[in-house]
Amino acid sequence: MLIRKIDTHIEHFYSTTNKALLLTGARQVGKSYAITKYAKNHYTMFVECNFVKEPDLVKIFNNVKDETEIINRLQLFKQETFTPNQTFIFFDEIQKCPDVLTWIKFLVQDGRFRYALSGSLLGLELNNVRSFPVGYIGEATLYPLDFEEFLYALGINAQVIDNLRICWKEKKPVDEFIHNQVLKLFHLYLIIGGMPAVVQKYVDTNDLIQVENEQKDILKLYKHDISQYNKSKQLKVNDIFDLIPSELNAQNKRFIFKNLKESARFDASESNFLWLKNADMALPVYNVDAPVSPLKLNEKRNLFKLFQNDVGLLSSQYASGIQLRILQGETNINFGAIYENAVAQELHAHGFNLYYFTSKKQGELDFLLESDAKITPIEVKSGKFYERHNALSNILSTQEYNINNAIVLCNNNLQVKNTIVYAPIYMIMFIQKANTSKELIYKADLTGLTY
Repeated sequence: MLIRKIDTHIEHFYSTTNKALLLTGARQVGKSYAITKYAKNHYTMFVECNFVKEPDLVKIFNNVKDETEIINRLQLFKQETFTPNQTFIFFDEIQKCPDVLTWIKFLVQDGRFRYALSGSLLGLELNNVRSFPVGYIGEATLYPLDFEEFLYALGINAQVIDNLRICWKEKKPVDEFIHNQVLKLFHLYLIIGGMPAVVQKYVDTNDLIQVENEQKDILKLYKHDISQYNKSKQLKVNDIFDLIPSELNAQNKRFIFKNLKESARFDASESNFLWLKNADMALPVYNVDAPVSPLKLNEKRNLFKLFQNDVGLLSSQYASGIQLRILQGETNINFGAIYENAVAQELHAHGFNLYYFTSKKQGELDFLLESDAKITPIEVKSGKFYERHNALSNILSTQEYNINNAIVLCNNNLQVKNTIVYAPIYMIMFIQKANTSKELIYKADLTGLTY
């Protein structure tokens, strides 16, 4: 059984609120499994309503008068009597029945049962919902397994991970034996990625051929989803998706529109890119004019790199046999694209918006992180010459940017030189956003304005 961080979030959610939970995320990241696991551990009755497997369920919401009628129809359909306070109802694949979101407010107000919702392509479908039940539903996003979850899946002792975390916090080197072992596991993660079914297949078999077959099946599902898109645009979306590996393999990794079609322009293709982003199939990393806060104001929407939502899926799209070459550490492979994809994936899962910076004069920075209005550049180095980073040096020496520290992720052990932390690539798992949950209290001065 895979240990997921979302399990803790779900536990906390249902123990602190009466709201329904909407769990979003890409296809095949384990949304349904996470909800089912929680419900079966906490309730005597679990009612799953899957609108894909049971399409007639949609009719329950046709011309319905109130929430009591919905419950009565649902009990009749399921041939069960739901026990108040002991029944958990899960509406899955709700993209096939958006009316559920309209009615969930009233079902939650009714108070007899607990609810969860999930589905595929919700980033696209939720835009069309007539009435989103603000105040009655909480939202959480599930991602592919991050590297820390991957280590737990392999059975790595929690103490080993805790010791690595201490090294990161105290900025001290990792025991050399542990460092080399964990680095090998990170290379394994580059091949397997974080899709739960793929990880489980590896845990069960250790067979990379079966792992690749599982990845190909997921890619086929993604292709099927694309085929359901606007008939006049689905081929363009498919072309963009297929180009991701080769575009990342290019020198600057920026998506080049002429590779779609000689006359292609961003303004004509933007909706197709957004479709992949909103479907959680791809991760755009946007260029900014300057590495200063707030990055959002400096964003250039027409310049971006496009990464896969899962590094294992990306690896499986490259030529067959790359798995062994990665594990053997062959130096003639362009690890850069795969390393950067893993970093983008991890940062996205940690809640960061993804940005990079490039300048003809100063060079290019792979990633820019914004936390507490401070900017931290990250460079990703897959080769031996990780201390060569002209762009990073240029940015740190530019006083107007006011950047005081930076991170270089590489294959070597942790060391600090001046304002730069050189950290093993696997320590990306510890780069988190600053905790903003503290109270922010401001009492207005009402002197002379009140009676």
